[in-house]
Formats: sequence, structure tokens, C-alpha cells
Amino acid sequence: MDSEPIVVISAISSLKEAERIAEVILAESLAACVNILPGCTSLYRWEGKICRDEEHLLFIKTRQARYAELEARLKALHSYELPEIIAVSIQAGLPEYLSWIDQHTG
Repeated sequence: MDSEPIVVISAISSLKEAERIAEVILAESLAACVNILPGCTSLYRWEGKICRDEEHLLFIKTRQARYAELEARLKALHSYELPEIIAVSIQAGLPEYLSWIDQHTG
């Protein structure tokens, strides 16, 4: 299952930080592709209050085998005290694209 493709999602506070994180994890082959979706409004509970922030979502395509290292790197690079880092399995996809993810996260 090490080559199982996954998407890791993380919310980031600024576009500049999102781009910096994306560039680092791509350079370190922790991801094959990172999509940055700007302008997401997040509402969440934090320290007993309901908060509302504008964020940017990273959609990171990688493999299960790289998840632990990617998670540690995201935690180190992220400005949040408790960053959102969620991995979702890719159940199906274009075989050539899934192979490309595998090749670029080796």
C-alpha cells in the first residue's frame, strides 16, 4: 500500500505562505502536485469561540509512503499552532496520472 495515492488537504493563512510551503514540499519530492485554492472562508471552534478566517487550501497529491514525512514537514513549515492536515485516499483515477504521482514522489 506504500504506492497508494492520496490527497493531503491543509488550510493556510496567506497565499504567500501557501506558495512557500508548496514549493518546499515539491522540491523535497514529498508531493507530485500542489493545488492552491484561494479565498476559502473557514468557520471553526478555537479556544471556546467560533472563529471565521479567510484561508487558502492546499490539495497535495502524494503517496501513502510519503505521508509521515509530509505531515512532519507541513507541521514544521505551517504558521498555525494546530494545522489542518488531512489525508484522503484516492479510490480511482486515470492510471497514467496515478503512475505520475508515484514517479514524482519516489
